[in-house]
Amino acid sequence: MDPYRLPRHVVPSRYDLRLEPDLTTLTFRGEATIALTVSEPTREIVLNAVELAVGEAALTGGRGVTLRGTPALDEAAERCRIAFPDTVAPGVWTLRLAFTGVLNDKLRGFYRSTYKDPGGATRVMAATQFEATDARRAFPCWDEPAFKAVFAVTLAIDPALTAVSNTRVVAERREGGKKVVSFADTITMSTYLVAFVVGELEATDPVLVGRVPVSVWCVPGKRRLAAFGHEIAVASLRFFEDYYGLPYPGDKLDFLAIPDFAAGAMENLGAITFRETALLVDERAASHAELERIADVVAHENAHMWFGDLVTMSWWNGIWLNEAFATFMEMLAVDAWKPEWQRWTTFGVSRAAALAVDGLHATRPIEFPVRAPREADAMFDVLTYEKGASVLRMLEQYLGPDVFRAGVREYLRRHAYGNADTGDLWAALGRAAGQPIPEVMDGWIFAPGYPLVSARRDGAELVLSQQRFTYLPEALPGTAATGEPGQRWQVPVQVRIAKRGGAATAGVLLKDAEARLPLPADAGAVVVNDGGHGFYRVRYAGELLGRLLDALPALAPIERFNLVSDAWAVTLAGHMALDEYLDLTARFRGERDRNVWSALLATLGALNRIVEPADRGRLAALVRDRVAPAVAGLGWDARPGEDELTRQLRGDLLRAAGVLGDDRAVQARAAELYGRDGDRAEPNVLPALIAVLAHAGDAPRYAEFLERFKGAATPQEEQRYLYALAGFQPRALAEQTLERTVNGEIRTQDAPFVARGMLMSVHARELAWEFVKAHWDAMDRLYPKHGLRRLAEGVIGLATPELERDVHQFFREKQVDLGGKTLEQYLEQLRVAVRLREREGAALAKYLARFT
Repeated sequence: MDPYRLPRHVVPSRYDLRLEPDLTTLTFRGEATIALTVSEPTREIVLNAVELAVGEAALTGGRGVTLRGTPALDEAAERCRIAFPDTVAPGVWTLRLAFTGVLNDKLRGFYRSTYKDPGGATRVMAATQFEATDARRAFPCWDEPAFKAVFAVTLAIDPALTAVSNTRVVAERREGGKKVVSFADTITMSTYLVAFVVGELEATDPVLVGRVPVSVWCVPGKRRLAAFGHEIAVASLRFFEDYYGLPYPGDKLDFLAIPDFAAGAMENLGAITFRETALLVDERAASHAELERIADVVAHENAHMWFGDLVTMSWWNGIWLNEAFATFMEMLAVDAWKPEWQRWTTFGVSRAAALAVDGLHATRPIEFPVRAPREADAMFDVLTYEKGASVLRMLEQYLGPDVFRAGVREYLRRHAYGNADTGDLWAALGRAAGQPIPEVMDGWIFAPGYPLVSARRDGAELVLSQQRFTYLPEALPGTAATGEPGQRWQVPVQVRIAKRGGAATAGVLLKDAEARLPLPADAGAVVVNDGGHGFYRVRYAGELLGRLLDALPALAPIERFNLVSDAWAVTLAGHMALDEYLDLTARFRGERDRNVWSALLATLGALNRIVEPADRGRLAALVRDRVAPAVAGLGWDARPGEDELTRQLRGDLLRAAGVLGDDRAVQARAAELYGRDGDRAEPNVLPALIAVLAHAGDAPRYAEFLERFKGAATPQEEQRYLYALAGFQPRALAEQTLERTVNGEIRTQDAPFVARGMLMSVHARELAWEFVKAHWDAMDRLYPKHGLRRLAEGVIGLATPELERDVHQFFREKQVDLGGKTLEQYLEQLRVAVRLREREGAALAKYLARFT
């Protein structure tokens, strides 16, 4: 028997579930009545269950025959085997099971969440998180995506509480001191999409989209923070119904903010759950970045109602079909809703994050064979989301948006209420486009990595060549390299050539090692990856790079972003000298695009982690030199008519000047403004003020920020002050913050990110690393697995040879497994940083000598 896939001769079609959670004893009991079709004689039924106590099983056939079965739990395999004394004949049967469980504190399965009510009292609620394979922790089930069924949920709860599930309430009655709430049947769907939330909840007034009521739910006292999330929920739902050409498949749509939530959100059909920071916000007091995140996450989850819920991958290897498409669609929806946000330009930052991981030898294909469902846990990463969305955007631009949408619509219609694979999507797009899609796309989906497209001029021709981009010449010892030697992609390259009277554009499908394009006699600057949608890096030969830098104002922001991002990548890989890259950054002093600055500041932050301590002050001076013209031009105060992106840029640059640039004048001005305005400061500047004051802060300031964190009025305010605690430099204060990551003062959904930030901080990293090593077992026990992976990501910041050796020794002795290639990727990224330090350290010191 396959240890990971359930037998196919017993298939469920319907679950009638009754659960009774007790928020006082933190337990629940339940009953499941499951309609089954048995296709061959058997004396055993095998389904998934873990951390449940399952009582006697009864199996009833169509003629009233009832067989009593004995359940036996195999906790290691997460299965329940039900043995019957007689053979179960083929046909339709009904299985009845009774079970009990614990409302755990691991933020998975059926779990408990705590929060403080407006009066300061601690309250408890119960919520679910089932993806990928945790529905089996709430009720016995066939917990695989292909075993789709209808679910009818009934919840027996305390009469003072409220219950929400995937569908509308169809009945409510009192029974033995309990309020029994019954919900309508769901569509045919996978187990991981079932949801139920029980607690003291309040909702916004519903807004109808067609016949579907859309509401936001939260704990009491926070409904005032629901308006913005509600607005994008309604707008994106309307957008998707139009784009997909299919109505929303549920009977209502609720968005629920849960105080404790491991991920950002979860696309349960009709009952989408969120961590509070991803849904609730005071729009007037939030920064642009905070609003953008909420819009993105809400739109992303809404997109899943079709891609993932209506049509679901057959097995976990296809998770990219869910997540990449939802990421791509969130961009389309938010861009249509707020075009002034320039969301596709900002997406360049996300694309760059995927390029950074996919340039490692320890990368993986977007889709690869998955045997154990737990292997899928590590697939919820930038390769699935951002690389997947990037190659879909590249394909959309290559085929044309209308053709692409026609293919998507056919795919959804053909596979509605069922399961599908990557080949099904390619087939639908191919029929719409009239051309074979796998030929172009399989290299991007089923092979790791991406190409470096090199551009040079050869007489009257532009020569484009491709090779796989990697940061290191070879994989780390003990790590298997991925990909084939001489790997090639079919690269849809868009080229723009400046000339007198305008510009010419050309498209070429770079299939081989090299391709040539004729250049006009009056050719000026050449942009490879015109429009910035390609998932590849570009290296320009000297003359072409020089002309581009002279023509910066003529480049779109995403093209300037890519120019900086690609130049830094080829510097890390040793194809460009560091001093050349630093000279390039000087050409961007007049830059006014937030995304381009995000690339520039990220590289300067990376240099801060490798620079020798004696030179850190000179690096700060270089940072001040680069940001000073933009800071002076933007000033501290917002101006009438100024767009949100400019206001966010102001905050980003002030933070960089005061923290990375250690600018004492900026720190003094930040203290003055914060003392005068406090939380009334301009919302995009306020987070910068808090970060700068933490960087320069002392014990009284720490105590003040700690209290602000504990008494925060909004989720965003809580996050600002929480992460500021990680920025204080005095050792005693850093020790306090680290202790709070394990003593319960910080939610386990947030604590890993605080510890990660301190590992990435040059001021706290040694102390934080010693703390993490000493408390690893406790953190492993306390944190959600997703959180532990994000904590471990912080080792990338331990960029000294001595710390690198210690990191390897620790993980080797602990035999840490973070799932998939996650740990190997972190270690290789650390090696890239240390190698840059070893290769360019002397050159960096020499370059910084000119700054004081």
